[in-house]
Amino acid sequence: MARRILVVDDEKLIVKGLKFSLEQEGYEVECAYDGQTGLQMAQSTPFDLILLDVMLPELTGYEVCQRIREDSDVPVIMLTARSEDIDKIMGLEYGADDYITKPFNILEVKARIKAIFRRNAKKDNQEKSGSTSVFGDMTIDTVRRSVKIKGVDVNLTMREFDLLEFLSREPERVYSREELLKAVWDSDSAGDLRTVDVHVRRLREKIEKIPGSPEYVHTKWGIGYYFKH
Repeated sequence: MARRILVVDDEKLIVKGLKFSLEQEGYEVECAYDGQTGLQMAQSTPFDLILLDVMLPELTGYEVCQRIREDSDVPVIMLTARSEDIDKIMGLEYGADDYITKPFNILEVKARIKAIFRRNAKKDNQEKSGSTSVFGDMTIDTVRRSVKIKGVDVNLTMREFDLLEFLSREPERVYSREELLKAVWDSDSAGDLRTVDVHVRRLREKIEKIPGSPEYVHTKWGIGYYFKH
């Protein structure tokens, strides 16, 4: 069954080009040209991935992403016409999984999409023999993709769960940002290293009693991050 992709962008030529190119790859593509319509489509129809522009009429891409994240972990790739780090970080703050700066090469878009789907397929295979791991007050269920602390569900995005689950596989092992980027995002781009930092901070805000003094996800200064319990 073909994977379904939603493209939300008010630039019709860009949408037309994306739709044509992605359909050539065998994807089913639906389109929206404003944030409100895009949100309604995302909430009413299941999609495997969403390409979401930042600057949209009605609702911004940030607002749409935030609303989607309230009840869905569908992968979201933000499209931004600005190259400043703050725009990329803002997208990640609202729950995006990745970002691409305009003008972009369609080959890059296809590569990012394939990387996400490849990662998800690998994750699904691992979860077929999944298990539940307990670390102090935290329980990680790789089959249900759920995290509980003291029995209370913690609402993590897809990427936040992937990051936590990966780190928890080998407690005390320190991973560099490059290693985490490759393992969790399936990316080798050094320019995306800030992505790791943003997701670690968001993860700590959700699972740690005191994010600035973490119990689970720790920093090894100058190297990277590790899980401890």
